[in-house]
Amino acid sequence: MHIPDGFLATPVWASLDILALPCVGFLARRAQRETEETKLPLLGVMGAFVFAAQMINFPVGPGTSGHLVGGALLAATLGPAPAAIVMTAILALQALVFQDGGILSLGANVFNMAIAGVLAGYFPYRMLAGSSGASRGSRNLALFLGGFLSVLVSACLALIQLLLSGVAMPGGVLGLSLGLFVVSAALEGAITVAVVNAIDRLNPTWIKAPVRQPRRAFAWIGMTAMLLVVGGVLVASAAPDGIQSLANQTGIASQTQALLAAPLAEYQVRGLNSEWLRKAAAGLCGLILVYVSCIGLERLLRRRTAPGA
Repeated sequence: MHIPDGFLATPVWASLDILALPCVGFLARRAQRETEETKLPLLGVMGAFVFAAQMINFPVGPGTSGHLVGGALLAATLGPAPAAIVMTAILALQALVFQDGGILSLGANVFNMAIAGVLAGYFPYRMLAGSSGASRGSRNLALFLGGFLSVLVSACLALIQLLLSGVAMPGGVLGLSLGLFVVSAALEGAITVAVVNAIDRLNPTWIKAPVRQPRRAFAWIGMTAMLLVVGGVLVASAAPDGIQSLANQTGIASQTQALLAAPLAEYQVRGLNSEWLRKAAAGLCGLILVYVSCIGLERLLRRRTAPGA
């Protein structure tokens, strides 16, 4: 889902960089005004969990993989504005530290996944599960639709941006790509439902009205994130994801550019003998970086939302 540098034409990535910046600023101000203080401690653990989950690719078709994006999951647990900011932080770290997504195309990736994807993921949840009397079935349907729409909207925007950049996509290739993205979107919806229900079992008051810090849930989610990066990399699919697979089919994969020498490129710590150890160590470093970034964001929001601030 991450678009690397070299795939988008200069007018496309430059326009999206310019567009994404004020959008993120607007959402940051919304988050400062509207985020419940009881939800602020969730930013770090949920950001770390989504980062970890994005490292684990699963097969979605022949020679193609996908992974959880997490926009709908973050929107349901944090609210849309803080979810967008947390996703932006994750995408920025992935581009700068792990060479996952381009530096110049960061605005496109932020717009696709952190802005449009998060808002598309939140819309069904707000419509179908926003009231206190919503049934579990309605909420599960809303979460599934949110996960489905968040990925499909992000994928369609990425495809449109590639088309605007002059990437030639034969009808068969475009149809196959859309089909694979639909499969990824359905899996995103199912995973979102499963994760939110698991969180509910850990702390039933967290999602609707968190009145205290759910430390038990924090611990379980943190341990799950570590398990994903330590054990999940052993079973993760090595097949390219949807965007990379499309790039291979259209012949633009060779245009990939790396503008900076990322310290943990390809999610690996160089110098270690084992491939598993290289990836697990990089994943743990990423968890720490995302968690610390989100804690910094939490403190900023807490200061701005405090009475008299």
